Amino acid sequence: MPATTPDAAPVRPPSRSSVRSLLRLWPYVRPVRARLGWSAAVAIVASCMALLIPLVLKWMVDGPISDHDTGGIWIGGLLVLVLGLLEAGLFGVRRWLVARPLAGVEAAMRADLYRRLQRLPVAFHDRWASGQLLSRATMDLQILRMFLAFPLVFLVVNTATVVIGFAILFVQSWLLGLLLLAPAVPLVVLCSYFETSYALAARRAQDQAGDLATLVEESVLGIRIVKAFGRHRSQARAFRDQTQGLWRTEMRKARLLSDLWAVIITLPEIAIGAALVVGVLQVSDDRLSAGTLVAFLSTALALRWPVESIGFLLAMTNESATAADRYFEAMDTAETDPGGADLPHHADGIRLEGVRFRYPDAPDGTPDLLTGVDLHVRTGETMALVGATGCGKTTLTALLPRLHEATGGRITLDGADIAELPVGRVRELVAVAFEEPTLFSATVRENVLMGAGPDGADEAQVRRALEVAQCDFVDRLPQGLDTQVGEQGLSLSGGQRQRLALARAVVGRPRFLVLDDPLSALDVHTEALVEAALREVLRRTTALVVAHRPSTVLLADRVALMSGGRVTAVGTHAELLRDSAEYRRLMSGGDDAEAAETSQSPGGADTPDAADTPDAADLDEAAGLERSDAR
Repeated sequence: MPATTPDAAPVRPPSRSSVRSLLRLWPYVRPVRARLGWSAAVAIVASCMALLIPLVLKWMVDGPISDHDTGGIWIGGLLVLVLGLLEAGLFGVRRWLVARPLAGVEAAMRADLYRRLQRLPVAFHDRWASGQLLSRATMDLQILRMFLAFPLVFLVVNTATVVIGFAILFVQSWLLGLLLLAPAVPLVVLCSYFETSYALAARRAQDQAGDLATLVEESVLGIRIVKAFGRHRSQARAFRDQTQGLWRTEMRKARLLSDLWAVIITLPEIAIGAALVVGVLQVSDDRLSAGTLVAFLSTALALRWPVESIGFLLAMTNESATAADRYFEAMDTAETDPGGADLPHHADGIRLEGVRFRYPDAPDGTPDLLTGVDLHVRTGETMALVGATGCGKTTLTALLPRLHEATGGRITLDGADIAELPVGRVRELVAVAFEEPTLFSATVRENVLMGAGPDGADEAQVRRALEVAQCDFVDRLPQGLDTQVGEQGLSLSGGQRQRLALARAVVGRPRFLVLDDPLSALDVHTEALVEAALREVLRRTTALVVAHRPSTVLLADRVALMSGGRVTAVGTHAELLRDSAEYRRLMSGGDDAEAAETSQSPGGADTPDAADTPDAADLDEAAGLERSDAR
């Protein structure tokens, strides 16, 4: 699968609005807005407790301390202790208010993303690396939950705290208040520059983390190939290169944040120092009381945290906006049109009329992969699809269950255009077994039942499907049908996985069956047994079978020959052996030169001289002998 690299990923332009990106979270936040509001209110009250402590200190300095009133000092100390405990307790309440609801928000967003990924067309998954999707479902959602729990609340709380705090400062001394307010303008300019630069770095880092997840996943799933070909060093180099790229981006983020934080800390400290000098001079001239100066400086120090937190709150906000952008990139992708009709009641089998297809991301000027396929598989008929590698057989089979959407022409099932049918209904009607079987980390029973449709299947139907696919090995597994097959079924052999995939395809007694070379991993003896049982299934369904060997072709009533992205001939196995040089070459394994020489004979491409080609009857007999030997 092609990875979404950082260079190829859509990087946010500088003009992009973090606020607009984060506002898209509102549908998920709305159910917990009351809890978030109360948590902000509680946090503001807690911050006010901290701002009241300097006022208590002012009273103590100008009152009990100046008057040497020991009792008053104890009362002041007790008030400070009570205010401190109230502040700590209220912040604990704030955390309790948001912890469980925001975990629910994260779970809801992850569930929605998972549902959307299940419904998106295969073309989407062909373009997106699995690690990129995984990072959106895990890391990005964790960032968003942390944003809702902390930066979102404290951007409100700290703003309110600064406003209230400066109001207290100006009441105490407007001159000293102006000195502390002086750094505001350069801080606003600096934060604006920081947001633009940090946003780009944050996006690159999160995309690089997704690519790294893809590499790790591929290395783990392909560990047998890595070990078999001794590629552990090259994989380690690739991992090192990607981790170094991510490290450099993270260092870029750290430098930006450190520069911002250095200025945010330095400017207020200078302002506090200037206010201290001016305040001391005013106290010495009796224009300001000592208690007022203590209260002013204590309030200013209490405001250091809300001001200094601007740096990492902005950083977390930008990372969260990037995470929201990445999340909604997947959520905004259009699903396959569900359609609205259902099947008519007359039987017409599978019909393809002028079907064309090209991949959505194919370069401009690339010819269509399918260039106008016309084919009719009659009701109850089994049609074998034969052709050279790359002619479009597998792509054609993917169009029937709407894994891909045809770019031209029309496909009907019993007269109903599949483009007008609900996707779910199409996939209930069409069962598929692919050449490369994919199993899930579940039991044998659960893997087979995935093909049973919405009505499910009972034990007898599961056993019947396993019998058809010759899955007798299941009874020898440690827990039989309840044995876990491991990730991708790698605890089983290739032939066992392919037989389970075939059982999954036939367990639901589908109305239409598509088999993409389903017996390629089987030995000739097992293949013969599977074919014998499969014949009974094929009699009760309409089937399209991609075939590469004569033994598989002989399962079909008729054969369609594909070449150059279209069906060039249809007939029985014997008819095509007699009339088509290309078909004889495919069935006999002849080389291209022989086929080319044959196709140029005076009789034409499809009617060669019998003396120059294998005898049709001999090839038919050879295919029959192959099946007899297998039995």
